[in-house]
Order: sequence, then structure tokens, then C-alpha cells
Amino acid sequence: MTDRPSGALERVPVPALFVVSGLTQYLGAAIAVGLFAVAGAVEVGWLRIAASAVLLLVWRRPWRARWSRHDLAWVVVFGVVLATMNLAFYVAIDHLPLGTAVAIEFCGPVAVAAITGRGWRERGAIVVAALGVVLLAGVTVGSGIPRADLVVGFVAIAVAAACWAGYIVLGRRVAGAGAGVTSLSVAMTCGALVFAPLLALPSLPVLADWRHVLAVIAIAAFSSVVPYALEQLILGRVSAATFSVLLALLPATAAVVGAVVLAQLPTPLELAGLLLVSGAIAMTARRRDGSAASDVSEILPG
Repeated sequence: MTDRPSGALERVPVPALFVVSGLTQYLGAAIAVGLFAVAGAVEVGWLRIAASAVLLLVWRRPWRARWSRHDLAWVVVFGVVLATMNLAFYVAIDHLPLGTAVAIEFCGPVAVAAITGRGWRERGAIVVAALGVVLLAGVTVGSGIPRADLVVGFVAIAVAAACWAGYIVLGRRVAGAGAGVTSLSVAMTCGALVFAPLLALPSLPVLADWRHVLAVIAIAAFSSVVPYALEQLILGRVSAATFSVLLALLPATAAVVGAVVLAQLPTPLELAGLLLVSGAIAMTARRRDGSAASDVSEILPG
């Protein structure tokens, strides 16, 4: 069973594919922000997880693979962490600018690289990322956003960053349970089911309008299916090191989507903070082309 798409996309330059992946991913988040007035951020986040699970299940059909109880147990844990990460991220972007939230969330994977890495680049990356986060946080605090929103937003994105770190570690453990996106489809389903007793009923108002239903489907497709499909294609064409460098483009793409779709124009200081975080991500890139692609295939947020 393979997760890689084929066809005309094979001829598209890798950087262009990655930019499209990032733009669609955060376009989904921007659409979600528009639904926060209909239901809370947590409820919209759960609908995104549930809809993504359905789309991924239809696409990957994981019941065709063999799963041991041990594998399934780890996938369940992985799914809960994944769902918590997404819910916390949606709460954060309800209170903070999209580009700022994405940049701060990247502290999770950068921290994992710093802890597991052995070179000065990984150690230095966490310092550079911290400087970028401090700069972004300082600008955000002085932007006039109410203090209550700042507190909730920063706590939520810190939780999302911690879950992203756990997501990477757990993703490596469950990678052997099936192909990457196939395992993700099961994990996403488990995460949706775990939170369903708390969030399914409060999420129903969103489904009362067919336009909102279409928006939820678009969020799931843009935020999960399209990015992960493109990710598998990209990982098959570049080294793990190159993929890690390309990750540095994501905070910039989030800032672009935030500016164009949500009118969240970054200030020069915010751009400097985003560049520092992007630089930290690039510093964690592995040098050897032989690094396993699966080591970075879990880095994209859920």
C-alpha cells in the first residue's frame, strides 16, 4: 500500500508543491476562523477533526491493513494528542494572529530537534526560535489585543506546541503500524471519537446551514487531506534535510494567508520574528540525505 500520489503532480517543482501545501493548510485555518461566530473555536476544531477523519478513511480505507492490538493502542494515544493539538491551535487562532500562532507553535518541533540532536545547529536553533517568539509575543502584547485574549491565546498555543512535540515523537513510534496517511486516518478517527461526548452536541449548530457544512468539508480537505497528500509526494522526491528546510516556509505562508484572508497585516517587527523562527526551523535540517523520510513525515501539523 502506498500513500504517494502520481501523475502530473510529479512534474511540478517541489518548492511550488510545498508552498501550495502550506497555503491550503492555513487557508483551511482561515476559513475556520470565519465559523467561530457560529460555534466556538473548540467546536469548529472538533468538526474539522471529524470531517478530516471521514475523508481520510474514505481515501485510505485502513481496514484493509492488518493492525495488532499494540499498534492500535499507540495509534489511539497518537490520535488523542493529535486532536488536542488541533483543538488548542484553533483556540489560539481565535485569540492571536494566525502567523504569530503558527510561528510560536513551531517551538514544539524545534524543541524536539534540539533535544534529540547532537550538533550545535540544533542547540542554537532553540535559542533563535526563542528570540523570534519573544519578539512576536512582545509585538502582540503591544498590539491592543485584550489581556484576556492574550492569556488564552498564549496558553493555548503553548499547549499546541507541546502536543506537536508529542505528536512527532509518537508519530515515529506508530509509523510501523501502516503507511503514514493510513495511520493518520485511524488516529484522526480515534481523536474525534474521544472528544465526541464533549463536543459533538455543541457543534451541531454549525451543521444547521448547508453553507457551513461545505465550509467544514473545505476546512478538512484544505487542512488535512491536501497537505498530507502533497507531503507524501514531496517526501518521495527530496531528502529529509531538504524537506526540513522547506518547513521554514510555513510560518511565512501562514502570515500571507492571515494578511490576505483575515486582514492580519504583520508589522516589521513581526516579520523579523517570523524570519527568526523560520531560520530556527531551517537550522534543524538534517545534513545527511540518507535520513529516513519518516523522521520528518510527522512534522507537519495535523
